[in-house]
Amino acid sequence: MFSNQPLADRLRPKSLDEFVGQDHLVGPEGVLRKVIESGNVPSFILWGPPGVGKTTLARIVAVKLERSFFQLSAVSSGVKEVRETIEKAKSQQFFGKPNPILFIDEIHRFNKSQQDSLLGAVEQGILTLIGATTENPSFEVISPLLSRCQVYVLKPLGDEELKGLVDKSLTSDFYLKQYSVRVVEYEALMRISGGDARKLYNALELTVSLEAEKGSDEIVITDEMVLSHVQQNLAMYDKNGEQHYDIISAFIKSLRGSDPNAAVYWLARMVEGGEDVKFIARRMVILAAEDIGIANPNALLLAQACFNAVNLVGWPESRIILSETAVYLATSPKSNAAYMAIESAIGAVHEYGDLPVPLHLRNAPTRLMKDLGYHKGYKYAHEFEGNFIVDNYLPEEISGTVFYEPGSNPREDEIRKQLAARWHEIYKYKLGDK
Repeated sequence: MFSNQPLADRLRPKSLDEFVGQDHLVGPEGVLRKVIESGNVPSFILWGPPGVGKTTLARIVAVKLERSFFQLSAVSSGVKEVRETIEKAKSQQFFGKPNPILFIDEIHRFNKSQQDSLLGAVEQGILTLIGATTENPSFEVISPLLSRCQVYVLKPLGDEELKGLVDKSLTSDFYLKQYSVRVVEYEALMRISGGDARKLYNALELTVSLEAEKGSDEIVITDEMVLSHVQQNLAMYDKNGEQHYDIISAFIKSLRGSDPNAAVYWLARMVEGGEDVKFIARRMVILAAEDIGIANPNALLLAQACFNAVNLVGWPESRIILSETAVYLATSPKSNAAYMAIESAIGAVHEYGDLPVPLHLRNAPTRLMKDLGYHKGYKYAHEFEGNFIVDNYLPEEISGTVFYEPGSNPREDEIRKQLAARWHEIYKYKLGDK
């Protein structure tokens, strides 16, 4: 007989010492642990994938500091609920009682006015805000609020940490330890969880409960057993859990692979699953720059226009704008040359460090700088035929290094010809390389 309370809730850690993972934050030398133990906790945002302990950490902080704890979900709460909670927090400000903690799950789903309603309370210290988000807070949290919060990044749990959770749950959970359960293969549980403890617990509890119904004296968990049970019972798309990252991955790979039919199908899955429209649009902006790039610069313009438009229009009409953009991106020529160029250049920065700027490229606003040779010998391109003159613009140590190698598409074929004609002397660009 199993509880209606999910296994993840039954086994939720109650202290930092029970907490698994995120050693960089809550380990013996973790920055967040030190902040909590100091008792002086500022407002902060926990950014990380689902099932890695964001809600648990917020609750542990409240218990550790003996603070009142209010929790809101950005999915179901609005400005009214936020203001009511702030009033409750104000009512507790007496006799030096520490300010309460307001935990907002999925804070990235709050719109600007909802986030604005938090500003005064955070600024005045009426409450300490702890936000949880799976999205980059730089994009989703308004600047005035973000500037008042620390941001802590959480990582997916590792396989050893997940295995430890499985083994511990079989001996410590009241319901699971009633059965004789032995895990002989962990691979399926690891892959299904994807570093998410909640998904791990769901898969484990589902497998054990279905096997227990068969009346077996001993339950021996294998990869095949886990996959058969999970695939049959957890097939529905869940934007907050099971297939959130798998579906967006399939969508992006379909766009990159130039298959508009598959792209629209995965888009439809997300639309029907209630996915955040901004999340979809933002990923298409990234793809337009990373995978289409110079092959069709208009793709980035259209993707950006899509992002702006869906924020104005909302559901259900945004599905049309998303579809138009997805089809356009899927059918555009592809090039990752710009992406590879910046990655290669960053690699050079890491390898060579901060190389000095050549003297002729340096700014010379003072007489002393001019006397030191700053700007001397610089050739102003517009004074030469075709507004171009061969010169060296890189530090001497990496002179002639090619970071941008044009892709194989009509637009970049023309760029390659131009580079070969102009820069062959320094960069050895050649016609017909690709």
